Amino acid sequence: MPGERLAVRDASEVGRFPGVAPPTRVELTIHKEGEKKEEEGGCRRWLRKAFPCCCQRQNSASLDVTDRVELVAPPTPPLLPEPPKSTPENGELKEMEEMKLSVCSVDLLSSKTGQNRAEHHTDMYHGDELIVRRGQSFQIEVEFNRPFDTDTDKLHLDMRTGPLPTVSKGTHATVLLVDSPEDKRWAAKIVEQSGNKVKLSVNSPASAVCGLYGLTVTCGATTGEATTTHSCSRNIVVLFNPWCEEDTVFLDDEEERKEYVLNDTGRIYYGTEKQIGARTWNFGQFHEGVLEACLFILEKSNIPPSGRGDPVNVVRVISAMINAQDDLGVLVGNWSGDYSDGVSPTAWSSSVEILRKYHSSDGFPVSYGQCWVFSGVTTTVLRCLGIPARSVTNFQSAHDTDVSLTTDIYLDENMDPIDYLNSDSVWNFHVWNDCWMARPDLPPGHGGWQAVDSTPQETSQGTFRCGPASISAIRSGQVFLKHDTPFVFAEVNSDKIYWQRNLDGTFSQIYSEKKAVGHYISTKASGSDERADITHLYKHQEGSEEERIAVETASRYGSKPNTYSSPVAEDVSVEVKIDDEGARMGADAQLSILVKNLSSHPRRTTLHSQVAVMYYTGVVKGTIKKEQISVELQPNEEKTIEWVLPYQQYQNQLVDQAALMLTLSGRVNETQQVLANQTTFRLRTPDITIKPLGEAVVGKEMAAKITFTNPLPRMLVGVVFRVEGLGLQKGHEVVVGDVGAHSTVTLTEHFIPTQPGPRKLVASLDCKQLTQVHGVADIVVLEK
Repeated sequence: MPGERLAVRDASEVGRFPGVAPPTRVELTIHKEGEKKEEEGGCRRWLRKAFPCCCQRQNSASLDVTDRVELVAPPTPPLLPEPPKSTPENGELKEMEEMKLSVCSVDLLSSKTGQNRAEHHTDMYHGDELIVRRGQSFQIEVEFNRPFDTDTDKLHLDMRTGPLPTVSKGTHATVLLVDSPEDKRWAAKIVEQSGNKVKLSVNSPASAVCGLYGLTVTCGATTGEATTTHSCSRNIVVLFNPWCEEDTVFLDDEEERKEYVLNDTGRIYYGTEKQIGARTWNFGQFHEGVLEACLFILEKSNIPPSGRGDPVNVVRVISAMINAQDDLGVLVGNWSGDYSDGVSPTAWSSSVEILRKYHSSDGFPVSYGQCWVFSGVTTTVLRCLGIPARSVTNFQSAHDTDVSLTTDIYLDENMDPIDYLNSDSVWNFHVWNDCWMARPDLPPGHGGWQAVDSTPQETSQGTFRCGPASISAIRSGQVFLKHDTPFVFAEVNSDKIYWQRNLDGTFSQIYSEKKAVGHYISTKASGSDERADITHLYKHQEGSEEERIAVETASRYGSKPNTYSSPVAEDVSVEVKIDDEGARMGADAQLSILVKNLSSHPRRTTLHSQVAVMYYTGVVKGTIKKEQISVELQPNEEKTIEWVLPYQQYQNQLVDQAALMLTLSGRVNETQQVLANQTTFRLRTPDITIKPLGEAVVGKEMAAKITFTNPLPRMLVGVVFRVEGLGLQKGHEVVVGDVGAHSTVTLTEHFIPTQPGPRKLVASLDCKQLTQVHGVADIVVLEK
């Protein structure tokens, strides 16, 4: 710096030039331009002594000005030391500054095709950010201003997440340089050194907080001199790690990890137990903007960053944030049938648009969702964060509103339902999620699949959320284990109890159905598009001793612990049968009622039947047909009664899922045995047909022919198609308009595939008169 004095001392003092004669001591002062000189240099002093007449100092008070000074060359002087040639550019000041270690740049080695992303199974995420999984080492490259000397230099990294990073809370990690990193703590090791560059292998603990981290590199000398710090311009995303044995989300099956973490498409099931429908859902957890949206949801949830290392906490928060009920979460639930100011729940076939829309609007809830949409988005978010997850459908799913762990149906003296008391319901189907994790907060044996539900039904600790509830605990009836195990148990294994009002206003239990709830619990099979029945994971075989023990164990913790009374003898049964295809939309619905007399005596009864249009949640919109059927049975006789619902009676009454519920009730005259049966069924809708045209090659245009035929004898108004294919084309709408009775619509989509491998092109139809119409085509895209 100007004004500083640089002294070149005896070489023996410096110790850098042994054996060289010590130079003359020289002091050099560097002045800023225009600055007054306070001392003369050695040469100037020598000239003034040799030629005093020419080198007289000017008196500061003199007004004389010397216009020209002539110098006569002096005789050769005796040996004199040469003036030093040191300058600020090549002096020791610069040399010493160069010796001080500093970071020039940090390369996170974050390319999608690089080693980090491949080893961490994050190469499918969009973009070139460094995305890693905890409990596993990753590499970064640091470039210094000079070669790093492990003997005299030191460095450490700082990883910070959250607004107030704290070491004690795990949100600020100091990563020290060590020779052999330990698995359970942050550490770094030099694995390669070339010139000024050093490659570090950084290890994170399997319990690290997940989320967005900032990185700084601090370096200096081991002698304790001043350090320099370099802040990396790019962030690091740390996710849960199902591949790491120490991580609580570890899943010890590579095929299941491919399915429940890496698969970005899936199947969601709906309908009724006798007519199970399936639709393809694009989870799209690796799609552009989805990871950012998931991290945004965590930020918006106000979960402390220190709590983001525990998957139980994260899953519980996600189940609350996917619905907008009380925290302005992602999706607004709507079961009204009016979706004019949003998107109909049946029109969605992907989570991508929903999450990106929520993020881009800075957290404004998206309209609208129902259970399968909530579940699809939950699967996306959990898989994106690294938690194994799947969408699960339970048919005949009970909704227990009073924690009785039974589904209660109240009848008056005439056996008619008492609507204001019948708050419990049984949904045709309900979709939630399973997620995989250990449960160190529960007794041993309760890890593995956990049920989590984002559909807002009942509050849990004041918030609309549900789970994670151990499926093992549900199966054994241990409903006292957290979180929300009683509610899920009632959904899959509660008994349906019928209560009749007495003349004095009290109620008596008159009948119970022990197999009415929790059928064909379904999820997509690992590695294929087949349906996997996982009912056995949630409950023991119906009617087995283990299953009844589980039910009675659970009931003791409910609000009606004395529900179960002595069993009643039964010798007449009633059952409803639906053929394989089921009732078709636009035609008369035909069912068969099978009544059996298992005794050796004649039996007579009158069956009261009523059919109601209902939402798939089990909420009845209204009854559209009632009738009474007299039945006489001889000993050991069975009769089949054909039951028909004409199209004209339901054509203007249907709601979203085209669901109907047939209720049968009666009493056997001879024994006073109560007969009760509720059967839900839906009217089958046609599929959309998608036929790929041409060869599927990355970068080459191809087409697909989409065909749909209106099954109704009336016009469909305002038909809109939604088409999307991950790696094929972006989701978009095609407005078709009105489609006449029994008319066929054909669309041809042109697109250019962008990603190789097996892909799915999905289409869905949205209109007021017809819902749950969709189709899918499998397309294998070749490399260019």
